Amino acid sequence: MVIMSMFILKALEHLKPSDNCLVGKAPENRDKNRYRDILPYDKTRVVVGENQDYINASYIRMQVGDEEFFYISCQGPLPSTVQTFWQMIWENKSDVVSMMTEEVERGRIKCHKYWPEKLGVPLDVGRYQLHLENQQYLEYFHIKIIRMVESETAETHFVRHLKFTHWPDHGVPHSSEQLVRFIRYLRAVHHKGPVTVHCSAGIGRTGVLICTDIILSLIENDFNIVKEMRLQRHGMIQTKEQYLFCYKVWLEVLQGILQLHGSQWQPEDPRDHKVV
Repeated sequence: MVIMSMFILKALEHLKPSDNCLVGKAPENRDKNRYRDILPYDKTRVVVGENQDYINASYIRMQVGDEEFFYISCQGPLPSTVQTFWQMIWENKSDVVSMMTEEVERGRIKCHKYWPEKLGVPLDVGRYQLHLENQQYLEYFHIKIIRMVESETAETHFVRHLKFTHWPDHGVPHSSEQLVRFIRYLRAVHHKGPVTVHCSAGIGRTGVLICTDIILSLIENDFNIVKEMRLQRHGMIQTKEQYLFCYKVWLEVLQGILQLHGSQWQPEDPRDHKVV
């Protein structure tokens, strides 16, 4: 298990960028990036509007069995990109926005406030008017129901804004249970379009949320894997002990990765990124 984990980690460490980021580097788009060195690939970037306007956001598609996971991974909006952000939400019909950062952490701005704050007080953002319909503050995440209204057509679109509040800066949540419950709620309320996820840069906490969502699906689909095997050969995996052993293998592989994480994995420190 440890050898396998080392191989995976080494492979990830030496993984190079797979595509160009020319659009994000263009002079007219530089001020739209929160960090100069965190840019979307040209081939997976989210294109906004008829003019193919730029936003620092990427489509993430992952196939697990017959299920496709579809996300938009993006940076925390800047004051100058709030309008484009909401246009992206509208055009992609994304009905869930998952915010994985605070606006300010350790005295540093991580994300501009882009949502309406008070009931009955709409926020005008370009061609959209945002209405806060309802909100709820739970122990470790906040829920806002936002109604978008397109000014010219009066067409509406509802967005559920979920803000996870128990993620320390430059760290990980103290409890995996809280994140799992957050993801289960996210799944329950997501009905159409990609799930939009952002932190500050749109790669760290955002990546963990997306990866965890997919891992949970893999684990939960273990039963379906056995069922599919039994449809092709009767009695595959005969005993409860054998079934539980499959989960034991999962756990040991994950534990091996965790043991190596501290000594061999050298993640980038977000503080090293160049802020625009």
